[in-house]
Amino acid sequence: MSQPPKRVILAITGASGAILGIRTLELLKEAGVETHLVISRAARRTITSETDWKVADVKALASACYEPEEIGARIASGSFVTDGMLVVPCSIKSLSGIANSYANDLVVRAADVCLKEGRKLILAVRETPLHSGHLRLMQQAADSGAVIFPPVPAFYGMFQTVDELVTNLAGRILLRMGIENEYYHPWDGEQGTGSKKRT
Repeated sequence: MSQPPKRVILAITGASGAILGIRTLELLKEAGVETHLVISRAARRTITSETDWKVADVKALASACYEPEEIGARIASGSFVTDGMLVVPCSIKSLSGIANSYANDLVVRAADVCLKEGRKLILAVRETPLHSGHLRLMQQAADSGAVIFPPVPAFYGMFQTVDELVTNLAGRILLRMGIENEYYHPWDGEQGTGSKKRT
């Protein structure tokens, strides 16, 4: 019997870096993953201000979309089985809600469900610099089972454009979710075939 397609929840929240969430969604679709999308209210503004994308076109990439107020949506229940959830980018507000189990919207509720059910939850926390309160929140979320995945570029990839960098980051996030893809640059060692000679 063939394996059913993977099913992943993706939340795009209001931190800067909306294009990373959009590219992640594009790669998930290309990989044949069933996607369940939540775009926070703040993320709608960020998408409009940072990219040329229309929110409706972003939603069209997903298998299913939900409003952040839909606490009764199926992704808010542990009985709706998924392979996990990505929050890309993850704002400090969303991180705080997840770390403190303060499920006042669907983003936090769906994330809390993943934690309580032992499913993968990857938070691409997008903020810098970080003060001690931010670090405590990340530790709390990690202690509950979340993966803290700041979108830090792999500079050894020697990217020539921002688009290449964003695509590599999205591919690396998918890999951490267990979705194989060819969009990230693995480190092959300094003498490996994929490495660049340093000058």
